[in-house]
Amino acid sequence: QVQLVESGGGLVQPGGSLRLSCTASGFTLDFYAVGWFRQFPGKEREGVSCIGSRDITTYPADSLKGRFTISRDNAKNAVYLQINSLKPEDTAVYYCATSNGCSRNQLEYRYWGQGTQVTVSS
Repeated sequence: QVQLVESGGGLVQPGGSLRLSCTASGFTLDFYAVGWFRQFPGKEREGVSCIGSRDITTYPADSLKGRFTISRDNAKNAVYLQINSLKPEDTAVYYCATSNGCSRNQLEYRYWGQGTQVTVSS
């Protein structure tokens, strides 16, 4: 069974850090691009970062560079999103998804996880 599972979310204080994990079962992530997305309450889901099968990374917004770092561990069949200096406006549900290549078009992502909640609050 093909499945993506996100984990690592939770409640964190402003300025803190989190590492979100996206693990796959039923297929190998090595051959796919993996994107991280987030959805704010009442808003559309937006792209955060993507890592291609050759580890080329992309960040949809310049504002996300520096605080968001995407990486993959093929041995663990996992992709990670490190988020530093968290802000209350980072509060959202974070999703990972796979595609044949990094794209801004979310319709090109075939498999999605169920999401993990990140809440930044003091």
